[in-house]
Amino acid sequence: MASRHTVLMRLVASAYSIAQKAGMIVRRVIAEGDLGIVEKTCATDLQTKADRLVQMSICSSLARKFPKLTIIGEELVVWVDPLDGTKEYTEGLLDNVTVLIGIAYEGKAIAGIINQPYYNYQAGPDAVLGRTIWGILGLGAFGFQLKEVPAGKHIITTTRSHNSKLVTDCVTAMNPDDVLRVGGAGNKIIQLIEGKASAYVFASPGCKKWDTCAPEVILHAVGGKLTDVHGNALQYNKEVKHMNSAGVLATLRNYDYYASRVPESVKKALVP
Repeated sequence: MASRHTVLMRLVASAYSIAQKAGMIVRRVIAEGDLGIVEKTCATDLQTKADRLVQMSICSSLARKFPKLTIIGEELVVWVDPLDGTKEYTEGLLDNVTVLIGIAYEGKAIAGIINQPYYNYQAGPDAVLGRTIWGILGLGAFGFQLKEVPAGKHIITTTRSHNSKLVTDCVTAMNPDDVLRVGGAGNKIIQLIEGKASAYVFASPGCKKWDTCAPEVILHAVGGKLTDVHGNALQYNKEVKHMNSAGVLATLRNYDYYASRVPESVKKALVP
């Protein structure tokens, strides 16, 4: 057990440093002016030069420092999203962008790192850009100030670029006071923990395990909850399908209120 904890702490420390380097790469690509955009599956599913460089940097760094990572009991899995919010990155909505490194053990997300490369980017030319948020279950989450939405307010954060009738029906069922449409799963969880939104509602199979692993840990470490729309915990073992086919429902507080309002029609449409 002690050896397992030692490996985890070394891995988290390395991932924190790697995530900060990744944030620098993301900013450098923007500064150089050539995003190198290619479409993966459709016009809203994009990849940039930053995606490719960050993926290469993270994978090579982890492989160099942890050459046996994939065979540590064959139960420790690292889920990486080199650029969460790629579409927003290409459109200049830079505060939506994050780099995500999630660590799972026996299928459960246990540690996560979120680098926000352009945090503070609207604070002026002399502002220090970027921050790294990290957390470990049972230890806590760090790098931000925890805030909550005022009591009685229902502010929903949801997808900006993958809207559908299911998404709209589910959001409407929450009886929201306001709806925020932004990019990036990491960005949406940051909105929850910083008091900008009450619930992240995404009734769609468009989100993947590398989008949710790291953010889930940060949220759970401060008492929140992230599941699919049926209330099932997400699994992160290496054999699991990558798509979160039953959507995402996440809150910092009052999870049961939002879970109870998910329409049956949505649940029937989204099969785990």
